[in-house]
Amino acid sequence: MKTISNEQLTIQVSPHGAELCSIFANGKEYLWQADPAFWKRHSPVLFPIVGSVWENEYRNEGIPYTLTQHGFARDMEFTLVSEKEDEVYYRLISSEETLQNYPFPFCLEIGYRIQGKQIEVIWKVKNTGDKEMHFQIGAHPAFYWPEFDANSLERGFFGFDRKDGLKYILISERGCADPSVEYSLELTDELLPLDTHTFDKDALILENEQVRKVTIYNKEKRAYLSLHFNAPVVGLWSPPAKNAPFVCIEPWYGRCDRAHYTGEYKDKDWMQHLQPSEIFQGGYTIEINE
Repeated sequence: MKTISNEQLTIQVSPHGAELCSIFANGKEYLWQADPAFWKRHSPVLFPIVGSVWENEYRNEGIPYTLTQHGFARDMEFTLVSEKEDEVYYRLISSEETLQNYPFPFCLEIGYRIQGKQIEVIWKVKNTGDKEMHFQIGAHPAFYWPEFDANSLERGFFGFDRKDGLKYILISERGCADPSVEYSLELTDELLPLDTHTFDKDALILENEQVRKVTIYNKEKRAYLSLHFNAPVVGLWSPPAKNAPFVCIEPWYGRCDRAHYTGEYKDKDWMQHLQPSEIFQGGYTIEINE
């Protein structure tokens, strides 16, 4: 576990999955501490898929491969490649093990940089093979609800950098989505009220670059924490029917399969593509607002 800090915050990062495991500021912890009674992770990086492929199987050039939800990177040991006072970088390189389930040579680097009360999360994906590479990558950070009260129905609010016309889709079956049905995200005074039933139907998925910023507000409508991103999709989630003490804001360069999808991997919704030696750069920024 590596720790980096400045005068305003301290973060910890594990080599296992290159996962952010702690954000400590203002005398308290902001990142969910992985109690398995609710959810055993903090902030896993999703690669080379986001969500699920139909029946845990996908096809590349007609050949079937197996991948479980969110891919394998979150469960692998990364190598520390650089460390400074305000940043740390980890690397995962494809191996015989990864090639059995994902037939693309790659180099994945994940970095964390702090400045003031902001954490910049940096992803670099390089195609180290000799064929076009297809992949998805996404974030899954979980944040404590501000002033969590298990006996109250209310949880606070989400705010967005867009105030009207927002649409979302839902998971329909077996971890896969039905993008043909869109629902309106109904805001009240430009905020989305959150309660114990908001995620009864699982994640709310906003596609098509509708928003670039999501802010958690407490029950008094004071800004608590924001995520800034350029990803085309964002998922909003807390475990259904668990009254969990946390909520996730998940920027994704990808998305689960549409239900019953059996086409080619490269043709999945929101797939990313890299030519040999080409590098993808993405990520997001966490900002403590308090």
